[in-house]
Amino acid sequence: MNPYDLSVGFAGNPLDRLSHLRDDAEKLAALAAAPNARAAVFVQAMPVLRMEGERLRGLHPLAEARRLGEATEEVLLGRDAEGPIFALTLPDEAAQAETPPDGSDFVDQRRLFLPGRPEIYIRELRILANKEALPREIIAMLAQAKAILHDHATHRFCARCGSRTHSVQAGWRRDCPACGAMHFPRTDPVVIMMVTQGGSCLLGRQKRFPEKMYSCLAGFLESGETLEEAVRREIMEEAGIAVGPVRYVASQPWPFPASLMIGCQAEALSREIVMDPEELEDCRWFSRHEARAMLEGRHEQGLFAPNPMAIAHTLLAHWLEGC
Repeated sequence: MNPYDLSVGFAGNPLDRLSHLRDDAEKLAALAAAPNARAAVFVQAMPVLRMEGERLRGLHPLAEARRLGEATEEVLLGRDAEGPIFALTLPDEAAQAETPPDGSDFVDQRRLFLPGRPEIYIRELRILANKEALPREIIAMLAQAKAILHDHATHRFCARCGSRTHSVQAGWRRDCPACGAMHFPRTDPVVIMMVTQGGSCLLGRQKRFPEKMYSCLAGFLESGETLEEAVRREIMEEAGIAVGPVRYVASQPWPFPASLMIGCQAEALSREIVMDPEELEDCRWFSRHEARAMLEGRHEQGLFAPNPMAIAHTLLAHWLEGC
């Protein structure tokens, strides 16, 4: 595997984000009026798709998207070879649930629908990515849209003075008219680690994971930390393992709700596991043989690794290839 050509889920976004046009009202209006303008639409944090014959489409013509309901936010995502693309979010009440929540917080399994619109298909973005239901570049655009729309939904009020903020710069900033504060979209960095020693790797599972799934350990980067320091701290806190050399491998946009997964490989200096039961349900060392069987879905105990859309899968495959 070429370490400079790692494929991760939600990457591959081809858009020119047109950041130089975000303050130009006249050009923004022209982009929105373009006959080839399209939009990604979300409701209740799920993408609103449409069936065109037997084909699922991830984007709508902008005029049609606006007719789905009164959008609470509209953001310019950028432009691809076909034209400009926007992101719209509909009010929560615009959609109804065909199936209730199943109690799991790992993946939202609900099926939503828009009343009177049988051609509309609404499912959680991770499910669409897992099934490769849409082209890779469309999934990446939807990930971008989901993250920025989440920021608008959760930053309607100023963190400095509490006043209501409003959207500016084509949706890429929220300003406070009361105190003048400017609020930019937030991305939370997360370190995720392939910890190895010789021919073994360290994997764990949280209680909310699907049964028998094991993954790389991960945690949020804290203020004042380097990536290497965050990796060492998280592994020590969760598994009691001391870590030496750390190197960056690859990164992944993770719009659940708005993170950047920073994939690293780390060399363990110790093997005895002292697990934090508040963080993990189980943590253990796996041989290369076991890890490969988990990745390929043939582990004798039915244990398995995350699917290919997750960077944990990429890190595991990268290690198994000897990189």
